[in-house]
Amino acid sequence: MSTVRERVARVDLNADLGEEVTDDAGLLAVVTSANLACGYHAGSAEIMRAVCAEAARRGVVVGAQVSYADRANFGRVALEVGYATLREQVADQVGTLAAIAAEEGIAVGYLKPHGALYQRTREDAEQAAAVLDGSGELPVLGMPGELIAAARAAGRRTWSEGFPDRAYERTETGERLRPRDRPGAVLTEESEIVGQALRLAGRVESLCLHGDSPGAVAHAQAVRRALEADGWVLAGLRDSSTG
Repeated sequence: MSTVRERVARVDLNADLGEEVTDDAGLLAVVTSANLACGYHAGSAEIMRAVCAEAARRGVVVGAQVSYADRANFGRVALEVGYATLREQVADQVGTLAAIAAEEGIAVGYLKPHGALYQRTREDAEQAAAVLDGSGELPVLGMPGELIAAARAAGRRTWSEGFPDRAYERTETGERLRPRDRPGAVLTEESEIVGQALRLAGRVESLCLHGDSPGAVAHAQAVRRALEADGWVLAGLRDSSTG
């Protein structure tokens, strides 16, 4: 069985930005793709504009990080939202970011759900369909599950990702991230994060570091140095069909 490294010579390093608790400028100096909060779990038009402007200057690809409309819980609580409502909420988020990005001279490069919506769309076909149908033809970044499968079936570009700063556990339906309310869910030791990044790099196309974690910029810098020292070329998520 071939690995991602055998198929491609590059890996992406992404992080969550625009969440009002992150060092956006610091992370944009390190990452190659930025998952930008679209205002539903965090962020604002002003923050989106600032991140897009800096991303354009640095050549960082910007993705729409869509979420449940739940700023109080930072989008980390699963909500029972119907298909039509969720589709419109996703369309609103993507449309808002796309308009701001265009004004800063760039295009939104991909879609990635945030928090509880990320996990829910791995298992819930209806919610996955709502996210896809509300996001036009954007490529999709995520872990295996309903959303990625549906995107591929629709002919949309997908990228697989892993999390150097999160603990994994096995379930009956496959591997998942350990829930944040369980001990050890978030890794904080730099050596452990770097080690996991190097292990994941041969299995996935993109590595995600959480921007709201303590020491996020330092961890991102350490991961990037280690990847480059190991021979990886870091490059953002660009769909070849759109240039």
